[in-house]
Amino acid sequence: MANNIEVKDLLEAGVHFGHMTRKWDPNMAPYIYMERNGIHIINLYKTAAKIEEANEALKKIAASGRKVLFVATKKQAKDIVAEKAAACNMPYITERWPGGMLTNFVTIRKAVKKMASIDRMKKDGTFLTLSKKERLQVDRLRAKLEKNLGSIADMSRLPAALFVVDVKAEHIAIKEAQKLNIPVFAMVDTNSDPRPIDFVIPSNDDASKSIDKILSHVSNAIIEGLSDRKAEKDEEVAPKEAAPKKETAETKE
Repeated sequence: MANNIEVKDLLEAGVHFGHMTRKWDPNMAPYIYMERNGIHIINLYKTAAKIEEANEALKKIAASGRKVLFVATKKQAKDIVAEKAAACNMPYITERWPGGMLTNFVTIRKAVKKMASIDRMKKDGTFLTLSKKERLQVDRLRAKLEKNLGSIADMSRLPAALFVVDVKAEHIAIKEAQKLNIPVFAMVDTNSDPRPIDFVIPSNDDASKSIDKILSHVSNAIIEGLSDRKAEKDEEVAPKEAAPKKETAETKE
């Protein structure tokens, strides 16, 4: 994989800084290297190996044409996740997790369709036939839907996987994914339980530099998978275009 993981880069981004030892989750013990000044230090060699493992799986998902839903509602992660997910053309949730987002996906899709119907009203002039009060209400509804669901407007079916920053903050999303057997990839800090996570990336999930570093690797792997998919499609199309046309009676003359 071209997206090589350098331990030195992870170190510089502060990926190794865990939480205070008194806040630790004992299930994270296999990923902890040592304790320094009352803080747990994450073993970055294990982090690098886990990023590689996660990236291989994410690359395959992207190459198959399925979606990975990114979830991060904490302040220091929101903008980074929105940027990285958009760069690899994947849906994301950075505002409050809409309850039933996965388990009641049909209802969520209805809300997204409502947003599209408002847009159509504005295009075909129907919106202008409404009273001033009604227009204001519609605009407010559209803004609310856009804020909460705008980034998943193109997600027509359930995602193939979830990528989460901070498993404690996004526990509702993880539970919904588990109910539907949707694999969960996550940055897991030393204060969290890694057991419900299918692909654990032991890392500092509080510092923006650390989040940015992990998400850069992950999004690059997805972009690589999408690129492989495109190349495969191009290869399928090429032989068809190159095939010689059958001679007709006219061309023979």
